[in-house]
Amino acid sequence: MDLKLALQIEDIDNVATVFADDVKDGDFILIKDKQGNTTELQVKGDIPFGHKIAVKPIGKGGTVIKYGESIGRADADIGYGEYVHVHNMEAMRGRGDL
Repeated sequence: MDLKLALQIEDIDNVATVFADDVKDGDFILIKDKQGNTTELQVKGDIPFGHKIAVKPIGKGGTVIKYGESIGRADADIGYGEYVHVHNMEAMRGRGDL
């Protein structure tokens, strides 16, 4: 069975970007970091291509880190393997009001 792929760019990232179509709740996905290390995890929720998956738990109010940078704040507790998007995080980049 070929696992679908997600990439974690920086070691401090708590999310990875999914590079596969049709990732469904319960699927297993392969997380690959920049050193080539891999971790297999079970997905919790459907995740579209190019979207984020939590590779570490993120507590409510915690910082969502992608590409080594803060991109938002968790609106709710986000568990390992969960889909990370506007339903559970508030974007903090590109806003003119902060």
